[in-house]
Amino acid sequence: MWDGLVGVIKETYTASLAEGVVPRPVMMPLVRGELVGLIWVRPLKVGQDALAGIAELANIAAAAAADEVVLAWETHDVATACELPIVGPAPCLNMVIATRGGHVLHQFPYSEQLLSRRSEGWASVAPGWRPAPAPQPGGELVPPIRAAVDFSFTHVELDHPDPFGVTVVLMEEDGYRISLTEAFTR
Repeated sequence: MWDGLVGVIKETYTASLAEGVVPRPVMMPLVRGELVGLIWVRPLKVGQDALAGIAELANIAAAAAADEVVLAWETHDVATACELPIVGPAPCLNMVIATRGGHVLHQFPYSEQLLSRRSEGWASVAPGWRPAPAPQPGGELVPPIRAAVDFSFTHVELDHPDPFGVTVVLMEEDGYRISLTEAFTR
């Protein structure tokens, strides 16, 4: 499962960077080894809104009672949005796989090869994937990613017959892009 998720995320990054966009942070909760879906962070304002928006990715995982989560984000993008120092290699696709018992940080650094530059200043690039450092059990996570991991395993108390469904609807209304797998569709 892990290799498949890494492959999908790398393909997504490659396609998005070619279009001149860095993909937003995404969470992939799993329940008993089954993927719930993909949840991309909503549009963010720089600063506190970005910190909160990334941490709120945990809501779907918590509502689904996930026993494992995978988060993916780009080092520079999250540091800039959250006004944090850059920790680790940049540019770099980061992926963390986490359970209640801990997490392992995987980093996939890349170089950027310029494909084209638009008149608006946007650049299309191709990532040149560099050798990945060894996975880091308990590796340092930036605060909003750490919060998303921690809150993913917090029990959700909602007085509603379908806490998962209502959480999905509320998050979609807030601008999160959610793509559930067939087993978890409403």
